[in-house]
Amino acid sequence: MPNKLANLRLRLGRRAFLSTAAAGAALPFLPRPAHALNASQAQALVEAAVADVNRVIASGGSEASILRDMERILSTYADVPTIARSVLGPVARTASNAQMRAFTEAFQDYFSAKYGRRFREFIGGSITVNSARPVRSFFEVITTVNMRNEAPFELRWLVSDGSGRPLFFNLIIEGVNLMISERTEIGAMLEARGGNIDALTQHLRTLG
Repeated sequence: MPNKLANLRLRLGRRAFLSTAAAGAALPFLPRPAHALNASQAQALVEAAVADVNRVIASGGSEASILRDMERILSTYADVPTIARSVLGPVARTASNAQMRAFTEAFQDYFSAKYGRRFREFIGGSITVNSARPVRSFFEVITTVNMRNEAPFELRWLVSDGSGRPLFFNLIIEGVNLMISERTEIGAMLEARGGNIDALTQHLRTLG
């Protein structure tokens, strides 16, 4: 039976497939490369993140405990400020520092809760790290998600050290770029609130 994650992969369809290079180029707020990151370091970051995710999956914990763990994993391994600026789009350029701090905090809660619930669907499965390769100013680490009663599928992590240390700033599931998908959803929320970032931030707090 197809699960919610399978529906996520199918939602944009094969025609929406983006190469990793194009996916990176499509994000205007990529962190500036520090030119020190290498494939081994990028892969080590993802291996550590995957080890944590696999532990959470294997624990079979409650939704509340999994969401707490996912927020910790996100804050440890993800470049949340870059992700937040990217999904907010052009409005991020005109927002004040205080507005961006508030939005980033609300977005982190929303993002970790949303994908924490989706990672619950991995219970009984595991993620395997395969390889890493350079792509433009960042690295792509390829992993395989193995789930019960489903064919394995590919999960790609895009990693940069532009923030000062290696962190991932995007995930791609079988060609579905999660940051572009989130940017569409956040953009719709913002438009529904007349472009008011403060109203958007308040709304995200109700979803986290």
